[in-house]
This record gives sequence, structure tokens and C-alpha cells, in this order.
Amino acid sequence: MIEFKNIAKSYDGSNYSVQDLNLIVEDNEFLVLLGSSGSGKSTTLKMINRLIEATSGELIIDGQDVKSLNPVALRRSIGYVFQGIGLFPHMTVCENVAMVPKLLGWPIVKRLERARELLELVGLPYEQYGERLPEQLSGGQQQRVGVARALAADAKYLLMDEPFGALDAVTRDKLQQELLALKSRLGKTIIFVTHDLFEALTLGDRIAIFDQGRMQQIGTAHAVMSAPASDFVRDLFARPAQQLKDFRGLL
Repeated sequence: MIEFKNIAKSYDGSNYSVQDLNLIVEDNEFLVLLGSSGSGKSTTLKMINRLIEATSGELIIDGQDVKSLNPVALRRSIGYVFQGIGLFPHMTVCENVAMVPKLLGWPIVKRLERARELLELVGLPYEQYGERLPEQLSGGQQQRVGVARALAADAKYLLMDEPFGALDAVTRDKLQQELLALKSRLGKTIIFVTHDLFEALTLGDRIAIFDQGRMQQIGTAHAVMSAPASDFVRDLFARPAQQLKDFRGLL
């Protein structure tokens, strides 16, 4: 379980990127952080693995304050996928996936077995893709490698920062469905940042809505749409019925 207790983040002491955040992420939950650029959602995500340090408050992971944990070890224990993907261009696909297990000191045979297993899991079998360089892959394939790399050390938590934002609509929709299938098979806790309302409705067990550094509301799609907690949330979901009809099955 991840718990934010009165978390705030300010870079200058007066303006806050995140303020008064109290939030519990349950085990095996798919939580979507939804908001526009500058709303605080990505800052919230990056405070979990200490890429950004909270200014005040407590952030607890499995009963431990993250400030008491070594930041490098913490990051290696949590899967992280972001829009830029960040694959090492001079390494093969297999080497990219096996990087974190290598840093953790896994024996070569074990980490190569793990890389092969995960490439198969994300639909990129080693025999066809393992020895390719990232530049030889499409954008969607590179993103799959990024997901495989984040899963390589079998981390309990997976952080995803707008991972599909740069992809075309067809590829994005396919990867969303594959991510849901992976989640049900692997039993991971996933925290996913997006600015896309329909992506949030598709993926989230719950949706946490951010605006101007504050969490406006959190709940299931049904709860949020049925009882918006603020004018901002009400306006966000004030879409024509035609646009939302495909999501009625989620409610």
C-alpha cells in the first residue's frame, strides 16, 4: 500500500505544484491520475520513487517512509515507464530489458531468462526482436520494451507517466487493452498518469482528478460521474452523451 499524508511540493516556498494531498493507493489497484498539464499529477507520481522530493508531509510505502529509504534502491524496486521511453540506443532490446536485474546483481542466466519471458509477455518474442536495436522498432514496440523493462525486477509497483501519449490512436488503444490484460495476469499495483479523459475511463479502477496542484476528487468512474465533488470535475465530465456512450459498460 502507498499512502500520501498531507503531502505538498513547492519549488520556491510560496507556489505549490502539489498541496494538501491525502491519498491511499490500495494493493493491486489500477489508479489513474487525471489532469491537465501543470495540475500536479506527474509531480505526485515522481514523489513515489523520489525523482522529486516532497517539501512536506509523509509518503509511506509498505509501512516505510520513503525518506528513510535509499533513493537508488527505491527506484530499482519500482517499475517506471514514461512517454520518452528512454531505451539505451546502443543496447539490444534484450539488454535493455535485463538492465535493472543486472544492476541488482542477478546472475546472467537468470536475467536473460527473465528478459526472454517478458519479451514474450509483451508480444515481442526474443527470436524475432531480442537482438534488435531500439531504432529498429516502431514507437509502439519501443513502448512495449519500456513496459517489459519496468517489469523485469518483478516490482510490486508500476508507475506510468503518460506512456502512450506520443502514440497514434490505434496503437494507443491496443496498448491500453494489453496493459489491462497484463495487470490482471501479474497482480501489480499500477499508478498511471494521463491527461486523456477516455484513457482514464478505460483503464482506472479509480480515478484521482487533479487541478492546480490539488486532488479534486477520487473514486470509480461511476462515483465521480454520478456525484462530482466540484465544478471543475462536473465540467470535466460534461461531455455529450454520444462521446461517453462507449464507456457505459464501465459504470
